Amino acid sequence: MKVFKFGGASVNSVERIKNVAAILKSKIDEPLMVIISAMGKTTNALEKVAEAFFAGKQDDALKLFDLVKQNHLTTAKYLLVTHYNRTLEELVNYFTEVEWLLHDKPVRNYDYYYDQIVCIGELLCTCIMSAYLNEAGVLNRLIDVRDLLRTDDNFRDAEVDWQISTNNIKQFFAEQGETLSIFITQGFIGSTDANESTTLGREGSDYSAAIFANILEAESLTIWKDVEGVMSADPKEFEDAIYLSKLSYFEVIEMAYYGAQVIHPKTIKPLQNKQIPLYVKSFINPDLPGTVISKKNAKNLPPIKIVKQNQVSVFLSSQDFSFVGEEPMSRLYQIFNSLHIKPNLIQTGAINIHICVDDHGEKIDQLAASASTLFDVQVEKGLTLLTIRHYTEEVLQTMIAGKKIELIQKTPETVQVLYKN
Repeated sequence: MKVFKFGGASVNSVERIKNVAAILKSKIDEPLMVIISAMGKTTNALEKVAEAFFAGKQDDALKLFDLVKQNHLTTAKYLLVTHYNRTLEELVNYFTEVEWLLHDKPVRNYDYYYDQIVCIGELLCTCIMSAYLNEAGVLNRLIDVRDLLRTDDNFRDAEVDWQISTNNIKQFFAEQGETLSIFITQGFIGSTDANESTTLGREGSDYSAAIFANILEAESLTIWKDVEGVMSADPKEFEDAIYLSKLSYFEVIEMAYYGAQVIHPKTIKPLQNKQIPLYVKSFINPDLPGTVISKKNAKNLPPIKIVKQNQVSVFLSSQDFSFVGEEPMSRLYQIFNSLHIKPNLIQTGAINIHICVDDHGEKIDQLAASASTLFDVQVEKGLTLLTIRHYTEEVLQTMIAGKKIELIQKTPETVQVLYKN
């Protein structure tokens, strides 16, 4: 079996949904597990619904959700004929999951409601996609991934319970026989023991695909994108971005760790553990070879540039001019763990610590409050973090020209610069 993953850009219009169907139709004779994301921009729209609901703006939340509903209903009308009525019933059931929640008032934390609302995007998309494929003669079985993928209750960044998920997935496929060769399910989401929806972190559909590939011991995983393969930088930001035909697991996990959006940070480990090759291919030009990621090292790589916006600088200074030692550092990491915050950059001095983290809103306030029992705390928002793998001084100086540098760190292989424009 092979595993395919299609992201939101590949299903963001009627034409692109038909394009995905054409790709799958060309693979109809081989067993496929297909992971599909929410339609492009749907997750962003649902995030606004969650924010309005949690802020107590119920009417606004319902109006915003109605826009999501109408978009999916319109897509279904344009795509479906014989399967429309049955699909409409299924879509209404999903709509009801969210509307039932939106008519209530929040009594739990934001991350819980985020997951219950945002997860619906993947369910709506796969419902329409599966129906269209069946109508087009690409027979498939739609699976609610929440029935198979078990996680803990760390909402918005849930950890997968590998033992239960493995048992569920293997048992499901053992019962299927050979009547169908294509299975469709959702990326990004799972569920707890209590059947509460969870998400695996933003862009977590790649990780979902890697989980299925690992458990099913797939021949390969292919992630379909709107670029010809992995690039040396985001081509939307950098005109000089270069296509990379081959990469190693190690290189890609380093890129992901530093924030490259091409592959989710957790994706590589499940593949590397079973030596499953990962292909990144273009759904626009599926005949292009794409990028292959495997255990083989790629040589002579160009500078690989990664830019993360919305960064926060947290500067911690010793309150009594004492050295920053093991005890305060240990307590600081306990704070990170309790808030589920991952530092993107840490630099320590004799009596201070400089940290760069993603702007997580209220979590930054909680971090500053907790850390203030140990340190004097200064917080600065609105920064950018630049990472360059395989950098040269010429490329580095060109990139940071005219920037106000807040922090810089170098190794022979990688440089990171936190700056304000």
